[in-house]
Amino acid sequence: MSADWPVDLRGVTESVVTTRGPEGAYNVAALGLHAGDPVTARTWGRTRTRMNFEREGEGYVQFTRDPVDFVEAALTVRAVDDPVLDTADAWARVLVERREKGIQGGTEWIEWTLTPAETAVERRTVPTINRGHAAVIEATVAASRLDVEAYDDERLRGRLSYFADVIERCGGEREQTALERLRAAVESPEADSRFESF
Repeated sequence: MSADWPVDLRGVTESVVTTRGPEGAYNVAALGLHAGDPVTARTWGRTRTRMNFEREGEGYVQFTRDPVDFVEAALTVRAVDDPVLDTADAWARVLVERREKGIQGGTEWIEWTLTPAETAVERRTVPTINRGHAAVIEATVAASRLDVEAYDDERLRGRLSYFADVIERCGGEREQTALERLRAAVESPEADSRFESF
C-alpha cells in the first residue's frame, strides 16, 4: 500500500530522515530528496542511514523548518526514541529499495527509491523567507563536504564564512543557535584537524 507525499516536492528538497538502528533507537540524518516518479535519495559511504535502510527497508522522512534540527541531523550523531521529531511539520514513513550504486570522488553512493507508505501533516504554516535560515541550510551542506576529496576545502571555508555572516545579520534565535551548533560540530575533537574555524 502506498500513500501520497504530504508536501509537493521539486528539484532537491532537503529533509531529515530517521532510521531504526540495531538497538531500537532512531538515527537522525539529513537526506536530499530528488523529485520525480519515483522520488529518490542517495546515501554516501557506509553511513548509519545506509545500514539502517539495508536492514530495515524503511525510514521516516520529515519536513522541518527548525534549523537546529537540520544542523544536528547533517553534522552530528543523534539518536531519538520516537521516529517523528517534535519539529516535523509533515512526515512520511517510506519504504526504500536500492536502485543503483556508484563511486564519485572516491566515495561509494547508493541511490534509493522512496515510496511513502504512511504520511501525516502535523501543522500548516504560512511560509516566510528568512535569509538567515537559508544560509544555515547552505552552510550545513558546505560543512558536510569538508575534507571530502572531490571538494576544495579552502573554497568551502570561504562559503562557510560568508554564510555565517548572513546568519549573524539576518537569522533569528534558532538560526543563531544553529550556527553555534554548526561551528561546534566542525570544530569538535572528532572532526578532522583540517577543519578550520569560520
